[in-house]
Amino acid sequence: MKVILGGLAQPATSLANNTGTWRNFRPVYLQKACIDCKMCTIVCPEGCVYRVSEKKFTFNANYCKGCGMCAEECPVDDIEMIMEEK
Repeated sequence: MKVILGGLAQPATSLANNTGTWRNFRPVYLQKACIDCKMCTIVCPEGCVYRVSEKKFTFNANYCKGCGMCAEECPVDDIEMIMEEK
């Protein structure tokens, strides 16, 4: 990957870097109390959380780092972080 002035990577290169292998914890979407606020999609630094249907969300395991921001920001605690099985 070529790095440009300022230490930034070239645009549109994030899809080439599967960051999911860094993960120690992964989100589990309980889908019981979801109010469809979409905060989990907004706060995800990798943009890997997506809506499946109304009040149902999931994540792309290839890019989820397991940071837990989605679970932390969920206003109804409908996302749990569990230990990743390797």
